[in-house]
Amino acid sequence: MSMLKRVFLVSLLAMTTGAAVPATRSDTSSALGNILQSELRRNFDRLAREPIPPYFVSYTIQDLSGTVIQASFGALQRSEQGRNRFGTVEVRAGDYTLDSTHALRGGTSALETLLSSQGPSRVPLPLTDVEAPIRAAFWRATDRAFKQATEALTRVRANVAATVKDESPAPDFSREQPQSSVAQPATYTVDKAVWERRARRISAEFAQDPLVFRGDVQISIESTTRYYSNSEGSNLSTSGVVWRVGIQAATKADDGMELPLYATYFARTAEGLPAEAELVREAREMVAQLARLRKAPLVDPATVPAILSGRAAGVFFHEIFGHRIEGHRQKSADDAQTFAKRLNEAVLPPFLSVVFDPTLERLGNVALNGYYQFDDEGVRARPVTVVDKGILKTFLLGRTPLAAFPQSNGHGRAQPGSKPVSRQSNLLVQSSQTVAPERLLAMLKEEIRKQGKPFGLYFENIEGGFTQTGRTTPNAFNVLPNVVYRVYADDRPRELVRGVDLIGTPLAAFSKIMATDNRMEVFNGTCGAESGSVPVSAASPALLISEVEVQKKSQSQETLPILPAPSSRKGS
Repeated sequence: MSMLKRVFLVSLLAMTTGAAVPATRSDTSSALGNILQSELRRNFDRLAREPIPPYFVSYTIQDLSGTVIQASFGALQRSEQGRNRFGTVEVRAGDYTLDSTHALRGGTSALETLLSSQGPSRVPLPLTDVEAPIRAAFWRATDRAFKQATEALTRVRANVAATVKDESPAPDFSREQPQSSVAQPATYTVDKAVWERRARRISAEFAQDPLVFRGDVQISIESTTRYYSNSEGSNLSTSGVVWRVGIQAATKADDGMELPLYATYFARTAEGLPAEAELVREAREMVAQLARLRKAPLVDPATVPAILSGRAAGVFFHEIFGHRIEGHRQKSADDAQTFAKRLNEAVLPPFLSVVFDPTLERLGNVALNGYYQFDDEGVRARPVTVVDKGILKTFLLGRTPLAAFPQSNGHGRAQPGSKPVSRQSNLLVQSSQTVAPERLLAMLKEEIRKQGKPFGLYFENIEGGFTQTGRTTPNAFNVLPNVVYRVYADDRPRELVRGVDLIGTPLAAFSKIMATDNRMEVFNGTCGAESGSVPVSAASPALLISEVEVQKKSQSQETLPILPAPSSRKGS
């Protein structure tokens, strides 16, 4: 079963803690890059003399630094800085057509089977640029990875000889042009005391209501410098810094239902984040919205027309469409392959196109989380029009090619330390037929009357969702809204409701999109799947859908507190 969970919250850096992060570093891109290239060439040339030589080797170094500050109800809970450096090694035996990573018929790849029992080739590295221990670490890891690859290749060849032939054979690895680029190591400076006070002041707003049971503010700064070399001649160093503020709050309704709200802000500099006054206003509005949600009525399961706001529509497309056009899924016999046979056919209404563009750093004044220059397989990023005027044109591809698409289009991605597969980047839903938001709302009311429904729904905000793409499981999605309004066909004002999950199946959902408004909204988040968590963005206009299905949200069985709240919870 393929269950792809999504958590669109503040991304936290996995790092060692307890050591202060310097504002600047003495190391340079050339020092580590030269060590990496030299050791790779030495090992590759030596292994080329083996009876079964490798045809491809790549080395990666990830140098990660971060600061995390968290406050709750006006009190500081966490303030940490740390740095971590590690390497990864990939060795492929065989050739581009058939190699040690080939999927065994009826299971995972032979190499993945070996690694699951022995552990991946992730190499702890010193934080200094002393050459000898870095070389020694990659030497040992390469020797181990080579032995695993040659053993896996033997299994692959035996499996291929003993099983039926693939219906759509494609090479195991694509041939790509070597890339070269050098960036200076990422650095940042942060006055922790200033940001600690800021987090305390913002989170103190949640102490004003004793029925707010969680009121957290988290500020994280992450710097990443990545060095990549491979035996084809690619030599890259890339770097970046991201700043995030996440505000989370939750309450409970009288029936025990948990009611969470989230707000996240993403920027590449401290100056790109909202001012403190704006974040305080956000926290105050959350408190007021939580009070309204506690009193909001429940919505029973129903099928009704609806509008998804641009942010909600972005998550909707990410979940129900984006994962089904990731290229590696089209090669998996265990995947449902929803669109594998739909190339050059209509999969969306003719007024919609879908582009994935990792080269886009901003959309308007909003920084995009899915921006990068080179993917995690050393391929240059590029925009990819997956759907053009409703017609499916291609898939998102890393270096695992398909029969009809022998090259990567720059979407091989992974969390640091994981094996890349084809993943989403910046998803852009484009519409050639738009109306003003007021007109879209009027069209919703017209559709409610036309269908004779008692109401429609407006999904204003969504916290995330998940989907299943496995062949032996129902290919359904579940999108998790947290701010939903009931809309009536007459002049009654819209009504806040709770307890709604948006569910369905992808092909049915796509066929019911009727119109869009003329405003693009952005959802920045983190997507978790086979290759770990990667930063993504989804931007879309609001969608009018003729019919959506909603079910009741899961409900906690824990009652409201028996004890009264403390008399004062005000923060400093």
